[in-house]
Amino acid sequence: MPKPRDPHTVAVANGIATDPAFRSVTPPIYLSSTFAFPAYEKAGPYDYTRTANPSRDMLADTLAKLEGGAGAVVVCSGMAAIDVVLSRAPRGGLVIAPHDCYGGPHRLLAAREQCGQIELALVDFHDAAALAAAMARRPALILVETPSNPLMRITDIKAVAAAAKQVGAKVAVDNTFLSPALQRPIELDADFVVHSTTKFLNGHSDVVGGAVIAAAKDDVEALADWVNTVGVTGAPFDSYLTLRGVRTLFARVERQQANAAAIAAFLNAHRQVRAVYYPGLPSHPGHAVAKAQQEGFGAMLSFELNGGTEAVRAFVEAGERFTLAGSVGGVESLIAHPAPMTHVKMGAEARRVAGISDSLLRLSVGMEAEADLIAGLEAGFAAVRG
Repeated sequence: MPKPRDPHTVAVANGIATDPAFRSVTPPIYLSSTFAFPAYEKAGPYDYTRTANPSRDMLADTLAKLEGGAGAVVVCSGMAAIDVVLSRAPRGGLVIAPHDCYGGPHRLLAAREQCGQIELALVDFHDAAALAAAMARRPALILVETPSNPLMRITDIKAVAAAAKQVGAKVAVDNTFLSPALQRPIELDADFVVHSTTKFLNGHSDVVGGAVIAAAKDDVEALADWVNTVGVTGAPFDSYLTLRGVRTLFARVERQQANAAAIAAFLNAHRQVRAVYYPGLPSHPGHAVAKAQQEGFGAMLSFELNGGTEAVRAFVEAGERFTLAGSVGGVESLIAHPAPMTHVKMGAEARRVAGISDSLLRLSVGMEAEADLIAGLEAGFAAVRG
C-alpha cells in the first residue's frame, strides 16, 4: 500500500491497521514502563518507556509527516517543548523572541537568561530596524510565534528564516494556534516546529502535552537524546489520546475557523468593540502575509471592549457559551482575559509595551452553532450596556 501524502489522509490513516499482534484497526496503547529483552545482552526495539514507547512513537511519526519534518519528539507539555528547543542553543547564545509572546515562554526565557543559559533579546518582529539590529548580533536561535498570542500578529516565516540563514541561526516556529491543518512552517524554511499538543492537535481539553518537529535528522536525534536525558517524554496514554484527536483535526479546524470568521465579522461591526484582532479580516495588518503562508485564518481571535476592566467583568460574567478558562483549541468555546490570566506574569509594563491592554479578551472558538455563539456574546454586550 503506498504511503499517504495528503495531510488529510495522514491525520486519519497513519498507523491504522498496523498492529502486528492482533491486527487491531486502531493502534493499541502500550502502557508498559519496561519491555523484555529477546535474549541476554540483546535489546529489542523498546526497552524502557522514558527512552521510547510504541504509542508515543506513533504520535511522533504522525506529527512529523503532517509537518513535513525528518522526525519529532513528544514531550509532557508545550512549555517542555519550548525548553527542549532552547537546549539546541549553546550556553550564553543569543535567543531572539517576540516581545509580545505568550506569557509562559516569556517567563521561561527570562528564567533561562537569569540562570545564564542564554542571552535574550525580546524584539518587535514588525519593527524592521529592531529586528535587523538583533540579527546583526548573530543569534543562535530565533523563536517565532505566528499568529501571536493573544494579539494575533503575523510574522513572515520565510523572511525571518532567510535572514536567520544569513547569520547562521536556527528558527523555531510555534504552530500551536494553527496546527499543520493550516500552516506548515518547515515548508517555509523553519528548522523546528513547536506545539502544545494540549490545544488544537488533541482538541478535547483532556491532555497536557507538547511536541517538537525538526527539519533535519541530526536535530531530531539530538532532541531525542536530550528529552530522554532530562526525562520529559510524553506519557503513552496521553500520546494515544492526542493521536485520537489528530484523526479529526482537519474536520474540527474547518468548522471552528468558519465560526471564528463569523464572530470576527460580528465583533468588527459592533459599536461596543474598540478593535478586533483576527488575520482573516482584510483590515488586519498581517492579512496578506497570513493569506500567503497559511491555508486558513484559524479559530483564535481577540478583541478590545470599550469601557475598561469593569466592562470586561460584566461581559465575561453575563456572556454565554464561552467558558472562562485559560486554554485554547478544544471543541468547546473559551474566553480568557489575558492581563490577569495568561499574561499576568509578564508584568504591567511588559504588557503595555506588547500592546496587551486590560480591556483585551481572547476567544478560542469551538464547534458550537454559530448563531448560539453570537447570541452568547450579545448577552455579554447587553450586560455592559446595563
